[in-house]
Amino acid sequence: MRVDLNSDLGESFGHYVLGNDDQILPLITSANVACGYHAGDPNVMAKTVAVAEQNGVAIGAHPSYPDRVGFGRRRMDMQLENVENMITYQVAALQGFVKGHRLHHVKPHGALYNAAAKDLPLALAICRGIKRVDPELPIYGLAGSQLIVAAREVGLPYASEVFADRAYQADGTLVPRVKPHSVLHDPQAVAERAVGMIKEHAVTAITGERVELEVDTICVHGDNEEALAIVRALRSALKDAAIAIAPFDPRHA
Repeated sequence: MRVDLNSDLGESFGHYVLGNDDQILPLITSANVACGYHAGDPNVMAKTVAVAEQNGVAIGAHPSYPDRVGFGRRRMDMQLENVENMITYQVAALQGFVKGHRLHHVKPHGALYNAAAKDLPLALAICRGIKRVDPELPIYGLAGSQLIVAAREVGLPYASEVFADRAYQADGTLVPRVKPHSVLHDPQAVAERAVGMIKEHAVTAITGERVELEVDTICVHGDNEEALAIVRALRSALKDAAIAIAPFDPRHA
């Protein structure tokens, strides 16, 4: 049994520093690097890629709506052609910083990710934007969501993603951040929950229902105040459960 452990990183810009990237990177297997639209800038992108490469961490693009003020967490009404183009633009920008090999994956950020989980036309536009850069570049999408449906339809490899530090609704989507108890902060509780998700292929929704899901990769948000402690607890729990940690490989999915 194996799983990928990913985190959203590279979300600083200018003099503004967010997260503990240098400490988290050695503990994960893949990094989702901001591409400048919700956070990040060329210097942060270059540094994050370099540190990820030094630690043998798989590098993925983390494209977003153009929303720095809202950190990419506000949905925007955009034409699908514009969505496709902005995905290509951001993914290709990060690809330019990766030395000697391809990007490993793409994971949409924030409101774009959550909207595409329910909106098939939007999810298809995202997948087309990725495919234009590299038709073999996997997308990380919420398990059981329209992002997974779109990837199959477009012919992209995909990884079913779950969240160790987020509460779930009965339909398999994430509880919106504006609601109470949407983000989990206790490292040990998050770690135990993640192991259960992997072994049982299911999670308990905030309202008590059992939600079935596939698990290829687990995300811990880098901007969670307890992110470093959560990643450490998660690695320890996975080791105790004899679950190997390795970058997602579509050949083994």
